[in-house]
Amino acid sequence: MEREVKLSVKNLKISFRTDAGKVQAVRDISFDLYKGETLAIVGESGSGKSVTNRAVMGILAGNAIKEGGEIIYDGQDLMKIPEEAFHKIRGDKIAMIFQDPMSSLNPIMRVGKQLTEAMLIKGKISQKSSRKDFNSMLALINERMDATHGNDALIKAENKKLCSDFDKFEYKHLELQQAYNRAKEALNDSLPEIDDVLFRIEKNAFKGVRRDTEEIVRVAKDSCHKYVVRDRAEELKSLLSALKKQVKPSFVERAAGFFKRLFNQGDYQEAKQTDYSSVALNLRTVREILAEAEKFTMPNFFAMGYYLTFAQQPLPEMPVNEINVFLRKYLDDNFMLGFIEKLKKGVKYSAEKSAEKKRATTELIEKLTPVFAAERPDKKQIFAAIKQLSAAVIDSIDRLDIIKDNTLYTFPSGITAAANLYFDGIIRNKNEEIRYKKQKSKYDAAAAKGKTPDWKVADTNLVNLAEAQKEMLDVLGRVKEKLLADANGVDGVNLDERAVALIDYLKEKASNVVYKVTRRMAKTRALKLLDEVGIPEPRKRYKQYPFEFSGGMRQRIVIAIALSANPDILICDEPTTALDVTIQSQILELINKVKQERKLSVIFITHDLGVVANMADRVAVMYAGKIVEIGTANDVFYSPAHPYTWALL
Repeated sequence: MEREVKLSVKNLKISFRTDAGKVQAVRDISFDLYKGETLAIVGESGSGKSVTNRAVMGILAGNAIKEGGEIIYDGQDLMKIPEEAFHKIRGDKIAMIFQDPMSSLNPIMRVGKQLTEAMLIKGKISQKSSRKDFNSMLALINERMDATHGNDALIKAENKKLCSDFDKFEYKHLELQQAYNRAKEALNDSLPEIDDVLFRIEKNAFKGVRRDTEEIVRVAKDSCHKYVVRDRAEELKSLLSALKKQVKPSFVERAAGFFKRLFNQGDYQEAKQTDYSSVALNLRTVREILAEAEKFTMPNFFAMGYYLTFAQQPLPEMPVNEINVFLRKYLDDNFMLGFIEKLKKGVKYSAEKSAEKKRATTELIEKLTPVFAAERPDKKQIFAAIKQLSAAVIDSIDRLDIIKDNTLYTFPSGITAAANLYFDGIIRNKNEEIRYKKQKSKYDAAAAKGKTPDWKVADTNLVNLAEAQKEMLDVLGRVKEKLLADANGVDGVNLDERAVALIDYLKEKASNVVYKVTRRMAKTRALKLLDEVGIPEPRKRYKQYPFEFSGGMRQRIVIAIALSANPDILICDEPTTALDVTIQSQILELINKVKQERKLSVIFITHDLGVVANMADRVAVMYAGKIVEIGTANDVFYSPAHPYTWALL
């Protein structure tokens, strides 16, 4: 089975302008990062490993020169996209952990705010972009479904109604699921407060207080009443109602009295008369319910959304497992099966039209290739051909394809960059020759007078025009090959899979639209992240400043911040160098843990092969700006092929 490539770096070349001239930092770097793998990039300082990954993040220094190559992610070439486009990727899709955690932390801002700030900003951006994506895809589906029936007005009206109905009940589905999730989160959020009270009871923390029982009740009231009753009583009631059919009746009865007292905000006289054991018993009852709730079957809110929107009758009284079967059948019989059949026809039509355009585009490439292959390419003709080809390639893309095809989407920027390199190279070579002759003449004149200049004549830095022209032809060849492969493979398209994938895509986008990240939700997620990265007492730590943490703890906070946007790719730039050996091991274990749990792809940069011995799937060894060896961890450790790898080992 072919592995999914998350990031592809091809022939990357980066230099820096310095007072002594241009310094080449990265030379022809190429590698792929696969989904779910850890790729370690190893090399000593100055080898170019950090420059490569800063190019991926779009945070190169101001004196950097992007001389060539591609960094392909999600149908975009990160070497050529504007800074505005990078805002949607940096931190959100590709996150980075730096060597010094304080370079990522604001020393005068509490860590809790630093965690929640990005969530709130990204949440708003995600809502806006997801609404646009949902609307455009649903409109496109409607258009493709209509195209299969010509000018039949009746069928077009049916298609429009189907898409409109999908829009309606999808948002009902999300409304239901969010209410359920909020209720469940409300219960889970109360757990630390309940645990705190139980801990104090068990450790006799109330001893020495004049009125022990009243103190316990006061803390219980602060813990449960403040965080649960005042803000979340209705949500808790909804959750219990939704789940009661899955819990043993006796279980609900045991908890009913305690919840009733909690929901009644004024009735604390009875509670004040309770003793240690009854308060602890009540709190432990809640803990038991929450433990049971984790095992509950989730209702099918997608099907429930359709039923409640269009059935115009209440949900039948039956256990969750049975109602899920009932709702799914109702949805399939009344809407989904018919919608999928129409959607499959639209998918087939879209794929076939795309294949026709791709065949036509390959013919256009063949027709215009001589313009690029001419002995002396004409600039005006080249850019006119690029404009024509770029429009044809982009137009040939099947817009119902959810996963972007990197080769096609990046063709315009790739061919334009190759052409610019060629024609800019002509001017640059001419200027370099003039500069070299001028400096050489000056140097020779000084030497003729018996002087020894304290400077050297910089060598000419010429663009290889033959290679630049070959790159243009290679880009054309790659896109032509891809177009033909797609056009010839249209008959093998699995229509059922494509239709279901489109429905899942719409559900995901709609979920992002409705999912508003509030401050309370952001705080809840931040506390869970702090706990996930192994920071004890997250509620206490949430309110502290970075200087109150050790170096290892600061790095854990940086990892939590990096994970807050659920990125696809995590870049770790020597995250353990500044830590002692014991803490290094803990941070490495943590990175491995979150990678597996979140199915992340990880790039790990280090100068120490020992650090990545037990965590890297593949290792790339860099020396003097080039990858001199790349292979599996076993290959590199047990069968090193380059002398520099031996030296590192």
